Amino acid sequence: MEERLQKILSARGICSRRKAEEYITKGLVTVNGEVAELGQKADPEQDDIEVDGTVIQERKEMVYYLMNKPVGILTTNVEHEDDGKTVRSLLPKELQGKIYPVGRLDKETSGLLLFTNDGVLAYRLTHPKFDHEKEYEVNVGNPIMDGALRKLEKGITISGEKTKKAPVKRLGESRFTITLTEGRNRQIRRMCQKVGSPVQKLKRIRIMNIQDSALKPGEIRELTQKEKDTLLKGIGL
Repeated sequence: MEERLQKILSARGICSRRKAEEYITKGLVTVNGEVAELGQKADPEQDDIEVDGTVIQERKEMVYYLMNKPVGILTTNVEHEDDGKTVRSLLPKELQGKIYPVGRLDKETSGLLLFTNDGVLAYRLTHPKFDHEKEYEVNVGNPIMDGALRKLEKGITISGEKTKKAPVKRLGESRFTITLTEGRNRQIRRMCQKVGSPVQKLKRIRIMNIQDSALKPGEIRELTQKEKDTLLKGIGL
């Protein structure tokens, strides 16, 4: 469905609609490789929309943090939900409302979660077309056979669509890691259910180049300069 570019860029968290108009007017927005015009419409599901140029220079105010999300915490921007605490409530007061989680981990999943005010990074990390890796450690309720692991690696059909190839590494008879380049709703849980091995424990242990086994549940820290530089380079910024 086609929408105005301003609305698309705003919905992706890249910038406000007013700022999007400014970027379009300056010729910084392209649709399928062609410079966009003010008032132009596009289909966010079909068209390749990019914002670059001097927008990159405005990244001086961008900040990047890493949290180890505990089990039982909701991934949402609001401070509290009726059914429990949220990741926002774990942030220092000075960061609440200024940085936002990149993607989601469901309530019962723990592990690494990025926070930023960088909408372009958030979009490129979460949109499946960019194929950025996120690695998870999985514990299932019963010993999982090699054949089941191969099925997970090759792809499982969920809701009529096959998942992308996902490298798997066995860690024990009921424990393994899996690396995704997409992020469907409760994807790993649904995949494991399909092969008869329900997930008991799920933890994200890597986001592209970002890892930190020493970060305790509920803790948050700013990315190092090296981590930030490698991350931004990895997503093409």
